[in-house]
Amino acid sequence: MNPTAELGSSHGWRLLRGVLDDGREVFAKAGAASEVFASEVAGLRWLGEATVVPEVVEVGPDRLVLSWVREEAPSAAAAERFGRSLARLHRAGAADFGAPWPGFIAELPMDNSPCSAWPDFYASRRVLPFLRQARLPSSDVALVERAVERFAEVAGPAEPPARIHGDLWNGNVLWSGGSGVLIDPAAHGGHRETDLAMLALFGLPYLDRVLGAYREEFPPAEGWRERVPLHQLHPLLVHVVLFGGPYRDGLMNAVRAVLAL
Repeated sequence: MNPTAELGSSHGWRLLRGVLDDGREVFAKAGAASEVFASEVAGLRWLGEATVVPEVVEVGPDRLVLSWVREEAPSAAAAERFGRSLARLHRAGAADFGAPWPGFIAELPMDNSPCSAWPDFYASRRVLPFLRQARLPSSDVALVERAVERFAEVAGPAEPPARIHGDLWNGNVLWSGGSGVLIDPAAHGGHRETDLAMLALFGLPYLDRVLGAYREEFPPAEGWRERVPLHQLHPLLVHVVLFGGPYRDGLMNAVRAVLAL
């Protein structure tokens, strides 16, 4: 790859735009050797069986090279196509809650070992491990642990594992080709409401159109909107671990909402 532009950095990785010898434009991440790149590739290829993701050009212990995604302005029509595409991705399903590759969100490891029930998976593989890293006051920890004890009660009707992106904030949806292209996954078999809750956490252009088309294709279970704070506990804990106190209020508001379900 011949680098043409430095795009900054993210979580310690250099971000680059480049051109291959055959003229194809590519995007690259580079940094210290890590399992992160192989994990991302496994997730991209798995999601790519059911939706649009960048092509994996090259992967190594210290780099990942992907096809360049030419971005365009979002539109209502593109949002609706993305909503239907996301529904089809979720319906593609997974063998278990979890995944057969090591999990990461940003540079933080996540346990992807399989579990048969989503409330157990969410508590033991997602929320509690990050709670132990978050350095919250003991009173906050106690409230989160109370919420965790309610997961089975408030999770809604049991559903089979969905094929989810796992970190679906708006920065990981690139508008291209008249729809959304998914990047930077933390992909695993999970609960489909997790992806919907992540879209709501930081907003997305035309989100109402995305959700409307999603509901036409694959209606969520009754009460899913009330469960949004439940599914936001993990990403908010991740942000507390990565960035500290500014996300504490949002986390604790979500905890109180779960306790009120």
